[in-house]
Amino acid sequence: MDDDFRRAALDYHRFPQPGKLSVEPTKRMATARDLSLAYSPGVAAACEAIVEDPEAARDLTGRGNLVAVITNGTAVLGLGAIGPLAGKPVMDGKAALFKKFAGIDVFDIEVDERDPARFIEIVAALEPTFGGINLEDIKAPECFEIERALRARMKIPVFHDDQHGTAIVCAAAVRNALVLQGKNLKDVKLVTSGAGAAAMACVDLLVSMGLPVENVTLTDIKGVVYAGRDPDMAENMARYARPTDARTLPDVLPGADIFLGLSAPRVFKPEWLPLLGEKPLILAMANPEPEILPELVARDRPDAIMATGRSDYPNQVNNVLCFPFIFRGALDVGASEINEAMKVAAVEAIAELARAETSEEVARAYGGAAPSFGAGYIIPAPFDPRLILTVAPAVAKAAMDSGVARRPITDFDAYLRQLERFVYRSGQLMRPVFERARKAPARVAYAEGEDDRVLRAVQTVVDEGLAQPVLVGRRDVIARKVAEIGLRLDLGGAVEVFDPTTDEAAAVLTDRYRALVGRRGVSPQAAALRFRTRPTVAAAMLLEAGKVDAALVGGGGDWWKHMSYALPIVPRRADAERVYAMSALILPRGALFFGDTHVNVDPTAEQVAEMAGLAAEEVRHFGVTPRIALLSHSNFGASNSPTARKMRDALALIRARHPELEVDGEMHGDAALSQALRDRLVPDGQLKGSANLLLMPNLDAANISLTLLAAATEGLLVGPILLGLSKPLHVLTPAATARGIVNLTAVAVAQVAAD
Repeated sequence: MDDDFRRAALDYHRFPQPGKLSVEPTKRMATARDLSLAYSPGVAAACEAIVEDPEAARDLTGRGNLVAVITNGTAVLGLGAIGPLAGKPVMDGKAALFKKFAGIDVFDIEVDERDPARFIEIVAALEPTFGGINLEDIKAPECFEIERALRARMKIPVFHDDQHGTAIVCAAAVRNALVLQGKNLKDVKLVTSGAGAAAMACVDLLVSMGLPVENVTLTDIKGVVYAGRDPDMAENMARYARPTDARTLPDVLPGADIFLGLSAPRVFKPEWLPLLGEKPLILAMANPEPEILPELVARDRPDAIMATGRSDYPNQVNNVLCFPFIFRGALDVGASEINEAMKVAAVEAIAELARAETSEEVARAYGGAAPSFGAGYIIPAPFDPRLILTVAPAVAKAAMDSGVARRPITDFDAYLRQLERFVYRSGQLMRPVFERARKAPARVAYAEGEDDRVLRAVQTVVDEGLAQPVLVGRRDVIARKVAEIGLRLDLGGAVEVFDPTTDEAAAVLTDRYRALVGRRGVSPQAAALRFRTRPTVAAAMLLEAGKVDAALVGGGGDWWKHMSYALPIVPRRADAERVYAMSALILPRGALFFGDTHVNVDPTAEQVAEMAGLAAEEVRHFGVTPRIALLSHSNFGASNSPTARKMRDALALIRARHPELEVDGEMHGDAALSQALRDRLVPDGQLKGSANLLLMPNLDAANISLTLLAAATEGLLVGPILLGLSKPLHVLTPAATARGIVNLTAVAVAQVAAD
């Protein structure tokens, strides 16, 4: 790495606080009672329950979701035996990946012990603490002995990721490459460069999947591994040693279908490329420089498929594709081990995901050009959020089928819904809305039908049965983009296209639009031009004319401009004085709803009261009971400023109109979220628990609170959701993601169903 990158890496690890990991409590400890429940004397009840039933530890402690990442620092990355202390940045990095990708808690443990027997004793003694053990950066051949002994002694999963994580991802790459090459695993010839822990695990796993032992030739730093070469050859290598006169790597390359490199830089010479068989697979996974560079392979063997361990080339064989999700599945069924069946299940799940169309997250990471299954994309990208929904259930099911699951899953649909919280973080909040949409999928117009985000969102909408999409845009452009992105949208079938410049219905809708805006300062010529060139107008007119049931417009440019085009077309509800915007923010502790975040700059007390009723109605669609706090700089009458008086007046109006609602105010933001604080201020308060619907005195307060909290917490935004319109129409912000569009689609369809 260059000096700038090195400095950046050091700053990343140093600031804003040292390291990449922290430990935080999962329970409130705000009162004396909290402390007595958490520790003495209440903790004794949990201890006694575990004495009676050791399996209760999973329900009463964090053990069932806690993994140890353990090393002795004898083989850290490509740095060698740098010791356990110097290896700690790698271990807490691994821990952070477990948490980020699969929600698994981790303690990283660096053990200063090189003797395998003593290391085994130390790790085995930790079994009461953990639900699983991830061995890391331990050199061969000691790693084989350590893992074998620990698996035999411990009743929890023990997994040496350097071996098996690499093997699983490598095997998925092989599976898909052979599909593209038209070859079968039982027929191919494989040659390795390297016979260490990772290489042997890769070969062993492929053999368990059907690769014949006799089709494997190992080479290492001494050359070809042949029968009789070493009198004390390790058993796992001896299995593949056969009598042969070949002694060097080029001697055994002729006709090879797969080259598996886990050795050292540049050991595969370009002049050897012609020796390989037709349409070879080259897995050159030495880091930081592979056995041969992809550009040399592309120049001399364009028929080859190439994979490396590096992120700057296609087809990165990266363990993060595997280890978080195989542990997630194993922990969730209380598996006693990670066995061969579970590893093969992970292989097949990863391979299958690469063959599916790619997600928006993958596309963003590739600069907007989403890859599709082919020679340059045989394994998923590590940041594909669908991995957990694919790999973890496959591993869990394999554990159950192979008899090692102590807590089998009985409802896999419910399990998948639980896993969704690790994917988009909106799964729990959005589930009731999605279920309502699926029961009655309505017709939804998407104004920006040519936008990549919209197209990816519509693919998900179709797959999940949420709506019947109508894309507004030019047919040829939409068709070309669908093909470029690699989607499966059936244009003219499940997905309609409305082209405002050519469709027959455009003329009638243009005339309707002229009539709507003719007395609002818009000339007939300008109205016709707007209809053709402003997709928001076309989508809103489809909604106004009853051609669709809901519409999503905007997503680019000025949000207010899109509103100004839509509002003259789709009027307010007859019982609504104004239109309002509510936004949801999904946080680890739950969801908060904010209003008015986008429309009314300074609502009156009457309008705040009206917004409360409309917002509460919408919050209920999410399966959430609204608890409303009217916020202000003032706490319960402490100020007579105009905004404080406004919120007090709004409270009186809300209680008169909606006596069923839990609502209180005016109050500070901290009081809204803490009943203990409110009880000290107003013991007779009507709001119980933490408020979830926060109504602000003006747009500045609402929008600033929402966006500041979203940025500070990395919370997930849903909305803005427009309230008070006669038909479901929502204006996307420029920051909207494909998943955000899917969420707002479900909201709009649920609104249709509620009418």
